[in-house]
Amino acid sequence: MVPLPSAVVDEAMRTAVAVSESARGISTPNPPVGAVILDAEHRVVGTGATAAPGGPHAEVVALREAGVAAAGGTAVVTLEPCDHTGRTGPCTEALLAAGVARVVYALADPTPAASGGGDTLTRAGVAVESGRLADEVARGPLRAWLHRQRTGRPHVTLKLASTLDGRIAAPDGTSRWITGPAARAVVHAERARLDAIVVGTGTVLADDPALTARRDDGTLASRQPLRVVVGRRDLPAGLRVLDDSAPTRLVREHDPHAVLAALDDVNDVLVEGGATLAAAFLDADLVDRLVVYLAPTVLGAGRSAVESSSVGTLADARGFRRESVTVLGDDLRLDLVPVAAPSHPAAAPSHPAAAPSHPAAAPSHPTAAPSHPAARPQQEQTCSPE
Repeated sequence: MVPLPSAVVDEAMRTAVAVSESARGISTPNPPVGAVILDAEHRVVGTGATAAPGGPHAEVVALREAGVAAAGGTAVVTLEPCDHTGRTGPCTEALLAAGVARVVYALADPTPAASGGGDTLTRAGVAVESGRLADEVARGPLRAWLHRQRTGRPHVTLKLASTLDGRIAAPDGTSRWITGPAARAVVHAERARLDAIVVGTGTVLADDPALTARRDDGTLASRQPLRVVVGRRDLPAGLRVLDDSAPTRLVREHDPHAVLAALDDVNDVLVEGGATLAAAFLDADLVDRLVVYLAPTVLGAGRSAVESSSVGTLADARGFRRESVTVLGDDLRLDLVPVAAPSHPAAAPSHPAAAPSHPAAAPSHPTAAPSHPAARPQQEQTCSPE
């Protein structure tokens, strides 16, 4: 077997991650996997991402593109090839049938039904390597699916769009546009890859947002996320969130734990608005990632991005660690993850988290419920560039 340079493998794995981005939202509830096939001379001859449920997995898509060139080559995959028959056959069988000599994957499959592919391939004489760029891959498109397997609930991203002094609206209530067109374009591209967008009834009643993913020319993207409206107030007919441009689910709850329990069929959730809803998810320790769009503007007054009474001293503040900073025109996008649980004690959940989709998804640790009432929806205001 021709030695495979480490740099070639790393480049192929990063290509697999990039390819898998197209599977986000499409593959749910299956993981958005990416695969690259290298021929015996280490040239890329096939790439693939997991299709919608019932369609081929990433390895099969990549093998079909590679054809006979896969024989004696290498498959580089973001997740361990599955070893079971579900809607489709085992990816291990497809790799063996293609004559692949080497398989490199980043992350072991945590699900009992699908795991074991690496061992099966090894027993068949295939050279198998695991763990390649594992941390990097885990932060990519597989993040939400892995979180679901680990905790039994959806992965929650809280998005805020604010001025430099943390305002999401002026004193008169005006909020469009805080961020510029480059930031708004990224927001809409991200929406098209999500499973669900969550907002409160206050945001819907105050701003009548469409909550759709739109292209630069204003037309609807080919894929739309589920729109989730949280709160107990009735919504009058004619609101844009109730139209037929995207599916909508009304969740008559205020407790964020109960909201996520009602979303047991999705993995990747974005909480967009408003300030009270943002505080409720933060207070419940249910924010797994924080995305902040900062506009180079100072209002000095107006509504804050987060409205909570749970923090009385700096020691109780929630800390976040920077993953990345992106310049979008004159705006900045900050991608952040929590550094630790807050120092104040948290109460036990009053509602169970969403049930795992299979036995492997049992929570690795309990998730705390809010220690005070979570919602004052009548105060919610949008914090999303519509």
